[in-house]
Amino acid sequence: MVDIKSMTQPELTAWLKELGEPAFRAKQIFKWLYRGVTSFEEMTDLSKAFRQKLEETALLTPPTVAKKQVSQQDGTIKYLWELADGNCVESVLMRYQHGNTVCISCQAGCRMGCAFCASTIAGKVRDLTPAEMLDQVLFTQIDSGAPVSNIVLMGIGEPLDNFDTVLRFLTLVNHPEGLNIGMRHISLSTCGLVEQIDKLARYGLQLTLSVSLHAPDDETRSRIMPVNKGVGVEKLLETCRRYFDKTGRRISYEYAMIDGVNDADWQADLLAKRLKGAPAHVNLIPLNEVEESPLKPSRRVAAFQKRLEGHGVTATVRRKLGGDIDASCGQLRRKAMDETHRHEKRG
Repeated sequence: MVDIKSMTQPELTAWLKELGEPAFRAKQIFKWLYRGVTSFEEMTDLSKAFRQKLEETALLTPPTVAKKQVSQQDGTIKYLWELADGNCVESVLMRYQHGNTVCISCQAGCRMGCAFCASTIAGKVRDLTPAEMLDQVLFTQIDSGAPVSNIVLMGIGEPLDNFDTVLRFLTLVNHPEGLNIGMRHISLSTCGLVEQIDKLARYGLQLTLSVSLHAPDDETRSRIMPVNKGVGVEKLLETCRRYFDKTGRRISYEYAMIDGVNDADWQADLLAKRLKGAPAHVNLIPLNEVEESPLKPSRRVAAFQKRLEGHGVTATVRRKLGGDIDASCGQLRRKAMDETHRHEKRG
């Protein structure tokens, strides 16, 4: 069975030709896919015989809403989507003055092991398909009634650990006859896979690359981010400079503020020193607490920001949305997994 929604339009055209169908059918199907149909039966301008043929040769994998939380504070919506195989992933719809942003997942689980993240606690189960990534955007839009203008690949999983799928997703979501979301409205967050960052740079995409730095020194970063052990902060930042030279796109560095771990004055000074001369923006993130982690939110966010700005580094504090729901990445999925496990033990 062919995963029809993960196909580009030229691939869809070629596949239909093999089935003996004319090229214009590809545009018809493509249009229906991006309207959010959940079955071929809904494609009403196709003949019944052709819809039956699609049913026998292709598949659609629309997610269903397993859980949904709506913030009473700011309207943020957290979705737990159940996929066709029973795995669950999360998306978050965030409302800003400049438009609606959806944060999506690229993997079911994550193998990066960052100490402050709930997504990685149970490890990686599998990569998502391009269709499963697209559907998070599409069905968030349909369910909420809020048109999405911006996408952040910062949900469950490491995007550059699912490189080919993510690249295809970007091609599909950017298509003028699809969701038509421009690259400059897409942000991709990575924990710092240097070889993959170099690979991404070769494509010259105009998206925003966000690097989860979280510490300026190797001892601290390796303690909270195992991925650093084989690379080091210096090599990562050299890779980021190459990325800027190739794409001309300023990099955003994410920095989750953790009490007593990465929030000292000397770390702010070192961070400023390491970023000196590089077109960069530091996004300070108030830490979301994870039940299984001993790490706590820093009380020095404002002081850290002031110190960076004193060195001439652009630093902003991320607005915290969905404070009254499980808006932190991986929390809702983790709770659902625990619930399932408890039911299984009772059974």
